[in-house]
Amino acid sequence: MHNETFDETHDETDDVTHDVTLLPGDGIGPEISRTVLDILEAAGAPIRWHECVGGVTALETVGEPLPQATLDSIETTAVALKGPLTTPIGSGFRSVNVALRKHFDLFANVRPALTLLPSARYPGVDLVIVRENTEGLYAGIEHFIGMENDPRAVAESVMLITRYGSRRIVRFAFEYALAHGRRLVTLVHKANILKYTQGLFLEVGRQVAAEYEGRVEFDDRIVDATAMQLVLDPYQFDVIVTENMFGDILSDLAAGLIGGLGFAPGANLGERAAIFEAVHGSAPDIAGRGIANPTSLLLASCLMLDHLGETSTAARIRAALRRTLDEGAARTPDIGGTARTAEFGEAVIERLEGDTA
Repeated sequence: MHNETFDETHDETDDVTHDVTLLPGDGIGPEISRTVLDILEAAGAPIRWHECVGGVTALETVGEPLPQATLDSIETTAVALKGPLTTPIGSGFRSVNVALRKHFDLFANVRPALTLLPSARYPGVDLVIVRENTEGLYAGIEHFIGMENDPRAVAESVMLITRYGSRRIVRFAFEYALAHGRRLVTLVHKANILKYTQGLFLEVGRQVAAEYEGRVEFDDRIVDATAMQLVLDPYQFDVIVTENMFGDILSDLAAGLIGGLGFAPGANLGERAAIFEAVHGSAPDIAGRGIANPTSLLLASCLMLDHLGETSTAARIRAALRRTLDEGAARTPDIGGTARTAEFGEAVIERLEGDTA
């Protein structure tokens, strides 16, 4: 498999039908998933879907948030498209998203930030954040320490950074840069304060960067300064590679530059599987109203098509989406319009059909 760089894994002339696991998700997930599937079908994407459940929907229907049948399906297909899954805050089950990343060792999270919305605050942004997906504070190694008759007096979390994990994510970022004609990899850290954990990440990053000298430029920056610089001048960045929590925060910041999480797709990649997702939440407050913006999941499906080698189909969908947004043909409420989810999908399909007419 060539998950690491979204390289083509099939020749589009082979007329292959791809088996893909579908997790429609919770809240608005089923609505946006239906629209995305309609667009993929109209584009002629050769996919055979295997629908499964996860999150709150799975808990309510089969009694567990991540059923074995869902894991088995992804194990078989090695590719999944996933809508938003609800994670309880402060109590309840742990994130299904994190559980999937751990189970399949999806060590690389790739979040492109590309301006598509004409009214976005920052026109022309085109950067990618590569986030280590399995270590750091999000590894979930935490516990309480009892003191003075209080068993929960202290809560402690462990930031786990390994040389192995650091090496493979930084190398992934450089290989991604080479494969996509990117000029610069910026490693983001907090090694000035966290000298052991973040220091190890930076040390390994510099060692890996030396292997790509002359092919891809490299620099490193402290995370808080990076956050400021992203807002001041996002155009100075190309590929950002960082650890788990910093990647989570910076990728949401980058989404804000281009119009919000509704325009931010994500890919979780490993040697055994690849899961492509909408990165926004399940929005239970508008679930069932048919007004959600399906763009994030649609762009995630395009990343999935690239991964499957269906690059021309992905390009056609992206072009139709861009025309829809440029023309303001069908804007959902989150971007200042009144269109419903299905109407947005129909507008994209019209432009797809116009492209092939």
